[in-house]
Amino acid sequence: MKITDLLKRDTVLLSLSSTDKAGVIDELVNKLDTAGRLNDRQAFKEAIEKRESESSTGIGEGIAIPHAKTSAVDTPAIAFGRSQDGADYESLDGQPAHLFFMIAATEGANEAHLTTLSRLSTLLMDENFRQDLLNAESEDEIMAAVDAKERDKLGSDEEEAEASSAQAAGGDSTTPRILAVTGCPTGIAHTYMAADALKDKAKELGVSIKVETNGSGGVKNRLTSEEIANAEAIIVASDTKIEMERFDGKPLLSTKVTDGIRKPEQLINQAVNGEFSKYRGSGRSSSSDEESASAGGGGGAKAVGNAIYRHLMNGVSNMLPFVIGGGILIALSFFWGINSADPESDQFNGFAQALNAIGGQYAFGLFVAVLAGFIGMSIADRPGFMPAMVGGFMATQGIPGSEDATAGFLGGIIAGFLGGYVALGVKKALSGLPQVLDGIKTILFYPVINILITGLLMYYVFITPIAFLNTGLQNWITGLGTSNLVLLGILLGGMMAIDMGGPFNKAAFTVGVALIGQGIYAPHAAVMAGGMVPPLGIALAVTFFKNRFPKEQRSAGYTNYALGSFFITEGAIPFAASDPLRVIPSIVTGSAVAGGLAMLFNVELLAPHGGFLVFFLNAVQGGGVFLYFLAILIGSLVTMIMLAILKKPLEQPKNEVQDYKDSKEKKEAS
Repeated sequence: MKITDLLKRDTVLLSLSSTDKAGVIDELVNKLDTAGRLNDRQAFKEAIEKRESESSTGIGEGIAIPHAKTSAVDTPAIAFGRSQDGADYESLDGQPAHLFFMIAATEGANEAHLTTLSRLSTLLMDENFRQDLLNAESEDEIMAAVDAKERDKLGSDEEEAEASSAQAAGGDSTTPRILAVTGCPTGIAHTYMAADALKDKAKELGVSIKVETNGSGGVKNRLTSEEIANAEAIIVASDTKIEMERFDGKPLLSTKVTDGIRKPEQLINQAVNGEFSKYRGSGRSSSSDEESASAGGGGGAKAVGNAIYRHLMNGVSNMLPFVIGGGILIALSFFWGINSADPESDQFNGFAQALNAIGGQYAFGLFVAVLAGFIGMSIADRPGFMPAMVGGFMATQGIPGSEDATAGFLGGIIAGFLGGYVALGVKKALSGLPQVLDGIKTILFYPVINILITGLLMYYVFITPIAFLNTGLQNWITGLGTSNLVLLGILLGGMMAIDMGGPFNKAAFTVGVALIGQGIYAPHAAVMAGGMVPPLGIALAVTFFKNRFPKEQRSAGYTNYALGSFFITEGAIPFAASDPLRVIPSIVTGSAVAGGLAMLFNVELLAPHGGFLVFFLNAVQGGGVFLYFLAILIGSLVTMIMLAILKKPLEQPKNEVQDYKDSKEKKEAS
């Protein structure tokens, strides 16, 4: 199948009108939809935006390749769009994008479709081809340029295959042998672009290389055990999970797939110069694809620290839906009164009791176990999931007959790491069993031994001391004086704004949630206030100080009213990314003020999520709704004022009609 079987004249846009990412996506999605390639326009657009949220598909060099594989696609297709003036697509090199290929793959795309779609991404690595597309004056010229380049590429692939066969039969062995693996979450575009960039640069540098691709169609060009044993170094440029145990003991660098596209020469030179640290697989210092040396050859304690953080974040990210969903249901139950779920109370309501039970007893009852399970799974894959999850559940249930001995959130974290590393140890210990026992090993030996060891360690070693620690922490917080509580609120509020969804933000949020589980409600009021201020403060600044922000940011700024109102801190990220030295200090200060005031006003928050929604559901106690709103408002105003002071007024843009006339006159003159 050829690219031009998927890219047709009716999916080509020679002149995009949009100047920003959202507009370009909308135009290309509309083009596919009106051409009859989609069965659900909105669902496809959401799939595209979800992929963009993982990392921008604006790869630099003026190229963007938004792509998605979803059931919302009726017929596999490619839409092409071009912007001569360029559009701000948040590209990795910070430059405007001019050429856009939107790839629409069906959920059950066949091998021929996936191969064709991946081939397109590799063609765009050629600068001459990109120039041909920019110079084309009609849809037919676009189609002809793509067809000609594809024919040339197919011929090159055949030559490369022959060269690889010759080398395997005894070719040149004097050059360094470098292996590489590429992969991206969807496995359509970036996987193959990184592979081609590495191969092309290696050929230019005179270095022999073999690249394995982990795409939608599965693993291609798989590395053999003999090749791995003989390799001098291995480059893993991937944003998705791949098999890593096979590389144990080999010099290895693990990095992002976009580095394979944008920095192939740097990666290959590092490999050739022996700058990679040796990868250690299960049973040693690390066990997964994410635990190899960081870019630049770093290893040791730093690599271990990065691995622990990633495992923890895997648990937290999978836990959050339980916390948010369950928390909102708990908050909704308060609509009928703060004691509406208590059968002994005059406020009792049966439906409120059901909401409270679903959110609290069931969803909240599971989240520590889910946290532990996904930490264990991140460490040891599926064998680590079950023992870690059981250990996490044990942490919340405690020792039978001892009601106070529950290890809670901290116990869940320990159970996650314990279950994961026990599973790795058991796997290594049983690796010498006869091959005939492989089947029974995975379905009988692993689960029984893993849960036995993890369970016994939690029961006899960890639960009681962690429960004692939790009780001490609870007593310490409840015994804090007002000044110390305010300092705690300042710290938690500021952490929510430092990275807006990153490790500091998640750490503060999980501390607040854990304390709610222990019946301490004030700290999470500071957490939510700190998380709401960044988008709200930016929205206020955009409203009252428009001349500090470019036009494209102003429209995004207004949406931050809604995002901030619902406790979605991430709405501030685009503003912080574009001007970190001014925006981050402003939002951190405002959030710290809001968090400190919430604690000063003795506000308690009984629900972990919801933003202003909790104001109407009796979920704000202690100081009450008015003082809590005042804390958030003051923090938002602090952020607004700081932004107004730190950001200088922009030059007034010319009238848009005049801009158009000037552009037209310039083109006519040329």
